[in-house]
Amino acid sequence: MSTDTATTTKVKIAPRIDLTPPPSFQVVFMNDDITTVQFVMAVLMEIFDHNEDSATDLTIKIHEQGQAAVAVLPFEIAESKAVEATLLARTNSFPLNVKLEPVA
Repeated sequence: MSTDTATTTKVKIAPRIDLTPPPSFQVVFMNDDITTVQFVMAVLMEIFDHNEDSATDLTIKIHEQGQAAVAVLPFEIAESKAVEATLLARTNSFPLNVKLEPVA
């Protein structure tokens, strides 16, 4: 009786360590005269995971300075959350303007 033994060799692939993290973008809320403070705070807490204190501080900053960065995220996540916030605003008849800016 003959037994055939085959040897297999597995080659380990070295992980790439030269990967760079994706670029970060600021999600910026713009002030307007129609979108309510309550709505802005709700969006900041529901979509951007701010607590009530940070949502209040950001809402005041948006109102007083005309705009404020509400989050810094990788582009795809920032874009998704900005679109979600804009759609929620339009659904509720608010003209909230959200823009993305690259982090310098």
